[in-house]
Amino acid sequence: MLFLMNYSAGIQNNVVIEEVNKGLNPGMIVLLVVASFLLLFFVGNYALYVYAQKTLPPKKKKPVSKKKLKREKLKQGVSAPGE
Repeated sequence: MLFLMNYSAGIQNNVVIEEVNKGLNPGMIVLLVVASFLLLFFVGNYALYVYAQKTLPPKKKKPVSKKKLKREKLKQGVSAPGE
């Protein structure tokens, strides 16, 4: 009788208890490192862009060729100089 009670109690107590890993798993660490590098990259690019907009002079316009000037003046009806 005592053997049956211990045996039946043993069957009922076969509950598997999983240990919860309290640390960060390697996949999460890789994800955090990659995400932080991407964030740092984009923030750095934005900071450089803002700095360049404030400090660099505006781009110079390309000089208009004499041929284009002549064509524009002919369209407006004014004769080009030297003709």
